[in-house]
Amino acid sequence: MQIESYDILPALKPYVSQICTMDCDGGLDRHDIRVLPDTCVEIFINYTSSPVAIIDNELYNGSIVNFRMNKPVDVQMRKGAGCMAVCFQPGMAYRFFKIPLRLLSNSTTPLAELWEKKAAMLEALMADGGTHNRRVALLQQYLLQELRKADDNLAIEYCLQQIQLSKGLISLAALTSHIGFSQRHLSRQFQQYVGLSPRDYLRVSRFIYSLERLKSNPTRSLTHVAYQSGYYDQAHFIRDYKQYTGFTPGEVLRSKNIL
Repeated sequence: MQIESYDILPALKPYVSQICTMDCDGGLDRHDIRVLPDTCVEIFINYTSSPVAIIDNELYNGSIVNFRMNKPVDVQMRKGAGCMAVCFQPGMAYRFFKIPLRLLSNSTTPLAELWEKKAAMLEALMADGGTHNRRVALLQQYLLQELRKADDNLAIEYCLQQIQLSKGLISLAALTSHIGFSQRHLSRQFQQYVGLSPRDYLRVSRFIYSLERLKSNPTRSLTHVAYQSGYYDQAHFIRDYKQYTGFTPGEVLRSKNIL
């Protein structure tokens, strides 16, 4: 499978973390991948006549939205498939969908169910776009149009920024203290805009940062990586990996089919 990333327009960078094309041509007839949770929402817009993918054993012919919050998904892409992928920054997809993200957390949904006629329009634009660069330009112009209709939530943006800066180690009490919300009110806001409770979001964020440390220091002991990542002991470290990946940390390092 060939994956190519593209530059994101400055106005979209606070909301979109990656735009890429994914093409399955040549080589293997199918590509099986386990994709790990990252608290993000991704759109996959089909520009071929082939199905986009089989996700957790369900076939999706057209464009889809994957709300991959805190569970892994198994993806199979077959030869001939091609799509444009947009990965939103954590907590930023709400602006483009206008529905409580808690309703879609850890689900895969046909794009037509959420964007209706706009989904068919985008598929037609991508299919007729010609080059990938042209497709990317058309897609980003559409996202900019949608962004102009959206409202910001400064409190949630502040919390997400603090969690990022602390690499998932800031406490829930500190977050509520900083913004003056009760834990209950903050939880409702997170469920609406992010799709997870603050506590769950903090936990999976800690896992994501630990995974970065694990991959960048593969020769370090697991105990050292666990301690650096804020885990009290190796048992909790391994427990989170089994929950979020289905594997132990060592198995994650060795696997070639995990994204």
